[in-house]
Amino acid sequence: MTYGITLPLPDVSLADHRELVAALPELGYTGVWSAEAGGADAFTPLALASAWAPQLRLGTAIVPAFTRGAATLAQSCAALADAAPGRVAIGLGTSTEVIVSGWNGLPFEQPYARVRDTVRFLRTALTGEKVTQRYESFEVSGFRLQLVPATPPALLVAALRPGMLKLAGREADGAILNWLSVDDVATVAGQVHAAAPTGAAREIVARIFVVVDDDPVRARDTARPLLAGYLTVGVYRKFHEWLGRGELLAPLWEKWAAGDRRGAVAAIPDQVVDELVVHGSPEQCRAHLRRYAAAGITTPVAALVPPRSGAPVSELVPALAPAADQQPG
Repeated sequence: MTYGITLPLPDVSLADHRELVAALPELGYTGVWSAEAGGADAFTPLALASAWAPQLRLGTAIVPAFTRGAATLAQSCAALADAAPGRVAIGLGTSTEVIVSGWNGLPFEQPYARVRDTVRFLRTALTGEKVTQRYESFEVSGFRLQLVPATPPALLVAALRPGMLKLAGREADGAILNWLSVDDVATVAGQVHAAAPTGAAREIVARIFVVVDDDPVRARDTARPLLAGYLTVGVYRKFHEWLGRGELLAPLWEKWAAGDRRGAVAAIPDQVVDELVVHGSPEQCRAHLRRYAAAGITTPVAALVPPRSGAPVSELVPALAPAADQQPG
C-alpha cells in the first residue's frame, strides 16, 4: 500500500523537518500530506519536502476551495506540480464556515457547487488552456497559466456524505476521507466507486488520527478533545448521523449545545474513540492502519497527535513506519 504522513508535525518547526523528511522513504513512507487550517499553509511544507525527499508523493489534505481566488489556486497547484512532476495530488474541500467566513471574511455559500466548479476549472486551467467561463459559484475571464506542469496533478475531493462522495467519483480522481472507522470504509468508499465512470480507478485517501500510547485510558483522554472539536461541526454531525452514530453521540451534541464543553468531551463513548482514532502501542497502531488499507483505503495518511506521555511526535515517526513491521524482533 501507499502510506502517507501529515506534515508539519506539531512539535517541530518547518525548518527542522529536513532530516525527518529525508528519512521517510527509507522508513517506508511513500508520501507526505499537508493540512490547512490555522497552522501552516498547504503548499509550503510540500514544496520543502519536494526538495528534501524527491521520491515522496505530495498531497494537500486539504486546500479549501473558498480561500484562494481561482487563478491563485491554479498557480499554486501548477508550481508544486512543476517542482515534483507526476508526484502531486491536490485535495480540495469546502473547509468550514468558521475558517472561510469567521477567519477569512468570505461568504460560505454553495459549498458543493464551489468544490465542483473548482475541480472543473482546474481540470482546464492546468492544461494551459485559456479559461473564460461563468461557473455556478464563480466566474473566470481570460485566465491562462504561464507555468504549465508537464504532468497535471491528480485532483481529489474531500467528501463525507453521498453528494460530495459521488462528485469525487464522477469528476475527480478520487476522494479524501476523514474521521471514519474501518467498518465505515465500505459504505463511504462505495459511494465513490459507484459514481465513477466504468473502468475508472479512483484513489481513496483517508487522514487518520493516531495517538501512539499503550495506555488506553490516557490515549482516549488525549483523543476526546480533538474528536469533540470536529464532531460538533455541522457537516461532521450529519456525517456520523448518516453512518448510524447519532444515538451514541447525542449526549455530546446536547452538552455542547448547552455550553458544557467539559461534559461534552467526557460524553464521547470509548467505543467511538476506539473506532475513529488509532491508538495503542506502535505495533497496535500499525496493525490498525493496515486494517484501513485492507478495507479499501488506498492511501492511509497518519496524522500524529502528541500523546500525554510526553513522547515527542517526531520520535514516534520511525516507530509508526511501515518498515518497522520488517524489523527483526
